[in-house]
Amino acid sequence: MTRFFNSIAALPLLAIAACGNPASDSSAARDHILATGSSTVYPFTTAVSEQFAAKNAQFKAPTVESTGTGPGIKQFCSGVGARFPDIADASRRMKRSEYDTCAANGVKDVVEIQIGIDGVAFAESNSGPKLALTVADVYRALAANPFGKPQTAKTWRDVDPALPAIPIKVYGPPSTSGTRDALAELILTKGCDTDPAMAALKAKDDAAHKQTCTAIREDGAYVDSGENDNLIVQKLEGDPNAVGIFGYSFLAENAGRLHGVPFSGIGPTAAAIADFTYPGARPLFIYVKAAHLNAIPGLRAFVAEYVSAWGPGGYLEKRGLIVASDAVRAASAATAKAMTAIDPTKLK
Repeated sequence: MTRFFNSIAALPLLAIAACGNPASDSSAARDHILATGSSTVYPFTTAVSEQFAAKNAQFKAPTVESTGTGPGIKQFCSGVGARFPDIADASRRMKRSEYDTCAANGVKDVVEIQIGIDGVAFAESNSGPKLALTVADVYRALAANPFGKPQTAKTWRDVDPALPAIPIKVYGPPSTSGTRDALAELILTKGCDTDPAMAALKAKDDAAHKQTCTAIREDGAYVDSGENDNLIVQKLEGDPNAVGIFGYSFLAENAGRLHGVPFSGIGPTAAAIADFTYPGARPLFIYVKAAHLNAIPGLRAFVAEYVSAWGPGGYLEKRGLIVASDAVRAASAATAKAMTAIDPTKLK
């Protein structure tokens, strides 16, 4: 396969720079892989990039960027050609609206590959108050208008009398992040729907339900901390009463400094995420642009390296990736080998 890429690389590189989207820069052919997107997936794609470069000296090292899932998919879907990424890292599934943007820009064969599982982890400094929360507690603490009422909670005790009287301070991902989307879907909405009136609202007005359940307060209790999850880790050490939100791998990497906050007694552990008993568990993906497969040297080999690394005992598990089930891994490997395009009707 590598001999094949070397023999054909020059011509397709010139071709891809001019094809697809009219905005493509035909003077800027690219001879290395470009991946962008999720800060949660970034450490895993970086690890694969390092191994790929070490094993394949005939290819240039890939460039991996951490921009957030939303911006990464937006760049990926902006067109075909050397200006646009080959891979989008995503900590949530691509939305149908994003796929439609891809198609409108000539990106029609998008390959979706689940690489493993992650959890939206809530964490504290090891010198923190050791909170024990429910999804309803988090919703009441962070919602702009919990259950449609004004947000008045200043301390965790205002949320639940059993919690400590310390100010609510949560460092979390920005609105462009897939982790923020997962927080809204997996934690906030579940907390919101503990009120039967919210289920009735959803049946009556889905848009109003979504706004009520997922809009986050903007009075300083929730601090948008950008796409740098390591920065949240640092902030927790300097602010031991605060809570941070990021992917499980960052919690696992900093286990000596942080501990997870449990929901209804279930902590963000590898086992609880793997079997989805932890409410913040979610799949992780990479999206590959099929139109670039024969033009960007080593792209197929890079995806094959990902497949070789995501199983039990692999180096991605050691980096904090939760291994997906045998069935999911088998299906993902088959998709990666055949480069089967996603069926857009399955996207929401």
